[in-house]
Amino acid sequence: MFSSKISLVHNMLLVVASLAAFGLAQASGTGEATVFEPELGVCGHINNAQDFVVRVSADVFDTFPGATANPKDNPICNKQLDATSEGKSVTVTITDRCEGCPPTGIDLSPVAFNELSEPSVGKLSGVAWTIF
Repeated sequence: MFSSKISLVHNMLLVVASLAAFGLAQASGTGEATVFEPELGVCGHINNAQDFVVRVSADVFDTFPGATANPKDNPICNKQLDATSEGKSVTVTITDRCEGCPPTGIDLSPVAFNELSEPSVGKLSGVAWTIF
């Protein structure tokens, strides 16, 4: 199981690196989506539960093309992310980094998660997402 996680992260990094080589700042993945209560994110924005925002995993945030040591300068900040689960989709803005998320996991604000499922579910598996 550990080697499959390493392989998943490696493949994700190859996709991001390939996109960077072509000058494209786009990434995608499939993972779990959970709910979080937005506050002040590392991108420098204060959000709340009614904002359509998302935290992406630290792995995605830190390896996004052009990322620097200062998270506020990361070009992933304010990018749009489309998340899809079981035929339902939501578009959200990236405003934060999720330290506890799995490599391809995302944390959605309650209003955004509600577009995919009831927030009481707490976690969805197999959520496809694309950053554009």
